[in-house]
Amino acid sequence: MRGRDLDRPFHGVRAEAGSIESVVAHCRAYLPRLRRGEHFSHLTAARLWNSPLAQSHRTSDGLDVTAVAPVVAARGRGVRGHQAVELPIDVTQRFGLPVAGAATTWLQLSRELSLGDLVAVGDHLVLEPKVPDGVEHRPYTSIDELRRRSLEYKGPGCSAARRAVGMLRQGAESRPETLLRLLLHAAGLPEPEVNPEIWHSAGYRIGRADLVHPRWRVIVEYDGDQHRTDTTQYEKDMWRVEQFTRDNWDVIRIRKHGLFADPHGTQALVREALARAGWRAP
Repeated sequence: MRGRDLDRPFHGVRAEAGSIESVVAHCRAYLPRLRRGEHFSHLTAARLWNSPLAQSHRTSDGLDVTAVAPVVAARGRGVRGHQAVELPIDVTQRFGLPVAGAATTWLQLSRELSLGDLVAVGDHLVLEPKVPDGVEHRPYTSIDELRRRSLEYKGPGCSAARRAVGMLRQGAESRPETLLRLLLHAAGLPEPEVNPEIWHSAGYRIGRADLVHPRWRVIVEYDGDQHRTDTTQYEKDMWRVEQFTRDNWDVIRIRKHGLFADPHGTQALVREALARAGWRAP
């Protein structure tokens, strides 16, 4: 490709500069070196499954490639080689790339992620979207499948996987939603409904809310960056919150600071709201 700058992500591989802008492009650039019996796995597979990962994991350097015997784990610049030993061989196709299946990927992550992040990825993989996008076939796996596989798994991270699978819930649509739910659970607060539909007492649909306690009419919402960057979404959310409030719901809105920098303050805020509504700790 004369006249164009080339990136050299791996030994023996050339790619047009600027074309490796995502993990998909990165994996495709590596395909000429991928051997029969190898597939993308671990954090790379998680990213191919669009998993909600912490920033450090979303931008981690290098690709995870697993080899199935007799092929030996890959070595070299830009690749983290793994040998398939503890898990059954489960390879599927994503974006035309050979990748570890969703359940296998989740088990591989059990040795790499914190418990909260492992639950967040699990919530994502089992999610049945309220509004299908017409492209992806969701869910990628199920809680039952993850539970069965975690009980069978004997490798590193098996204890974390078995603990995390009991914390998975259907309905969570983002990593912060899951982490917020786990934070409140850790404080001994009651289990909320996750993203249920809420109807006004007058009979019309208001919309969904993140974490809902119908018995005490308390809603806990995570306000993400879309409230700052998407004016249309912001207006919709403001209307929704206004309707909740007018229908006598107590809406607690948590931002990034409250979740990550002041978790104890967030726990206290929600505890106080529930206590005002009559909840008493057991």
